[in-house]
Order: sequence, then C-alpha cells, then structure tokens
Amino acid sequence: MLSNTPYLQIRKALDGGELTCAQLLDHYLTNIHAKNDALNAFLSVYEEEARNQAKIIDEKLKQGVAGKLAGLVVGIKDVLCYKGHPLSMGSKILENFESQFTATCVERLISEDAIIIGRNNCDEFAMGSSSENSAYGVVKNAHDQSKVPGGSSGGSAVAVQADMCAVSLGTDTGGSVRQPASFCGIVGFKPTYSRISRYGLASYASSFDCIGIFANAIEDVALVLEVMAGEDDFDSTVSQRPVENYSTFAPIDGATTIATFNEAYDSGVQLEVKEAVKNLLTDLKSDHDITNVNFPLLNYALATYYILTTAEASSNLSRYDGVKFGHRVTDPKDLEDMYKRSRTEGFGMEVLKRILLGTFVLSASYHDAFYTKAQKARRMIKQEMEKIFVTSDFIILPTAPTTAFELNAKTKDPLEMYLADLLTVPASIGGFPALSIPIGKDQNGMSIGLQIIANTFEETKLLSFAKHIQDKYSL
Repeated sequence: MLSNTPYLQIRKALDGGELTCAQLLDHYLTNIHAKNDALNAFLSVYEEEARNQAKIIDEKLKQGVAGKLAGLVVGIKDVLCYKGHPLSMGSKILENFESQFTATCVERLISEDAIIIGRNNCDEFAMGSSSENSAYGVVKNAHDQSKVPGGSSGGSAVAVQADMCAVSLGTDTGGSVRQPASFCGIVGFKPTYSRISRYGLASYASSFDCIGIFANAIEDVALVLEVMAGEDDFDSTVSQRPVENYSTFAPIDGATTIATFNEAYDSGVQLEVKEAVKNLLTDLKSDHDITNVNFPLLNYALATYYILTTAEASSNLSRYDGVKFGHRVTDPKDLEDMYKRSRTEGFGMEVLKRILLGTFVLSASYHDAFYTKAQKARRMIKQEMEKIFVTSDFIILPTAPTTAFELNAKTKDPLEMYLADLLTVPASIGGFPALSIPIGKDQNGMSIGLQIIANTFEETKLLSFAKHIQDKYSL
C-alpha cells in the first residue's frame, strides 16, 4: 500500500478483496511503532482493540454489510471522549482520567465501522499554536523534527502526515485544525459552528469550539463530515439543518467569485507564503473573478478572539477544582488551599495565563471595557464578512503567516506565538466553514497552506471548490 493513501482508494481495495482490514491496520501500527517515539503524536494506541475490530469488519466486508467508513483508521484528539479510554486534554489535571461516555462524533464514526486506533497528543486544553504546551511532551513535525507541527491539534495532524492513520479528528477554536494542516502539508477542515455536535468535546471556548477533520484528500473529509454532521439530542447548540451529501461534489462554473483581504499580505507574512497564494490567485483569474477587498477589521480580530476565548476558558475550566474529578493535592490545609494548589499544580503555564486573562476581562471593573467591546467587535467582524459573501462565493487567504517554525522559537514571546492565528481567527469569530489545502513549499521544504472560507452552512460548495482547485492545479 502506498503511503498516505486516501480512504476511497483503500475502500476500493477492501471491497475488491485486494486488502483486508487486518493488513491495513498492520500498516498503520507498523508506522506508529517506528515513528511515534520521535514524533509524539499518539499518547495512547488501542492496538488489541483495533485488531479485534478489524476482524469484525473484515467479516462484514465478506458479507457485504460493512458500513460507510469500513476500515477507515482514525486517530482522535485528546479532547474527545471515548468511553473506557483515557482523556487528559494534554493536562496533568486530568491525568489517569477515563471517559464515562463517547462523544457523538466518535460514536457516529464507529457506527459506520471506522476503527479508532488511538488518542492524539495536543496543546493542553487545546490552548496553543505549536503543540509545545502538552504536559506529555512536544509534538514534532514529521517533515522536519526541529520544527513544530502547529497547534493545538498538532498530534492529530502529524498522525495523518506521518501515515499513522488515514484520518484524524482535531478541534478548531481559532485555527487549531487549519494551521497544523498548513504546517504539515495535509487537508484540514473546520465546519460551520454547530454543524457537528460538540457533545463529548471537553470545552475550551464553547462559542468557538468546532470539531474538525484532517485527511490526505478532500473526498475523505467530505465523507467523514457526512457521517458526523447533524442534529443530536445531547447538544442543544447543534444545528437542526439536514445533512447534505457532501461527498457528491457540486460542479464549479466560471461564475465563481473570490475575495481576498489586502491586509492579509502585510510585512508580517512570509514572502514565500505571499507569493504562493498570490500566484495561485493569478492562475484562478483565468476562470474566476478575483476581488481584492480592504478588511481593516482584521487588525482587531486577534484581540477580539483572545479576549472572548480566555473569558470562556476562565468559566469552563472552573470545573477542574480538585473536588469533583481530576488532580487534587494530598495534604490541603483547608478548602481554599485545596482549590489553589490543585489548580496550580494541575494546569500548565499557558492554561494558567489564559485563565488569569479571562478572569481579568470578566471582572466587574473591566467587563465593559474588554469583554463587552469584544462581543461588539465580534458581531461587526461577522457582519462585514457576511457582506463580502453577498457578492463573493469564497474568501481566500494564506492559512498561516509563515510556514512551520523552529521548536522553542516563539515560546518566550506570547504575542509572537498568538500572531500565528492571525489569518484563521476571522472564520472562527464568524462561525464560517473553512479549510486549508497545501499549495507548495518554502525553500526549506516546509508546506504552505491555502485557506478557503465560505458562508455558513455552505460546506458542499466549499469542499467542491477546494477539490476543483486541487484537481485543476494538481496540488
């Protein structure tokens, strides 16, 4: 089997009897055993369980009753519940915790005969842009182990990049699927907020969090989305809209209109990234209408995002108090001491920093000055992007300002690290669907990603256009 083979090719071989699930699983497990010690993409590997499931699916394939995703080997980010399996959120505060139920998205994959192969490493509580914040060690980019894979879903991205699974699930709060996909040279997809149920996702910022998909092919993303999307009685925020046939791609005609932000190509964006995106836009002009628009609100997007997400994190993470579950100090002097020391010992520095920032912006003295203004800015950014979608089908931007940077290069400067999210946060603020596809490499061989954003619930249109670009330009 070729490395990084898309699932649709794998399924064809499975249905034709040229390959068995057991053989397929051996391929991925061999890669995990050979590569994971160096890359640290998996925190747990469910080898025996996966082998048993592969045998069951092989029998179903013989009988012609296998599910839509039979033999799809999937890694899941360490923020998604899987009953009877560890869940730590990359944090010491949940060390040795075991999930009591299974996330809806994971349950739906299993029901279609996907195989969950293991749990992927990530930034602690999904807070980070480099996968250097996990309590269980940094994740390394498979293309160059001296560089980061992006974050927070770096382990999930590397698992697909290094051919340790066919597809993986990550989460995207402000770019945590798209940016790692860009750094790792794979496809990373964030759906419209509420398109996929968040039941079973350990929260960071509830009004931003989206479950996303990593794959080698857009066709695989579309198929997995079809299975996972849709209403869920366990999630009151999930959309009730019918699930479309995402894998039946819509035709793309010459009337497609594309907007790009002038501000997305300023001096902070790596020259090779600018050139790669602008060159592709120039190529697209032959068949599509390209419009350069001024979007000055981009200058406020990052501040808006970090004020609101840290505020939500401050509230969400208050449940980790040493009383109900998770880490608790062994010799507290009193209740207050137990709270303080349990949280101080259990949380890493990045999480503590964001809790403190969030608590500050929610405090009585600063609530109106920061949190209320950020909510107004969020509404303005969403409305301005909606205006663009009145006349444009898509917004195209670089996924990230740079290619993958060196390990430890930005850990001492939080502002520089946060700037890695500059171009992904607008879609998250507005709840728009977006994806990243690889379009080239820099002089060091590191991947450059193209970000495509569509209006809410236009996933079919978005995936079809991304496939059109990849097919036409052989990306």
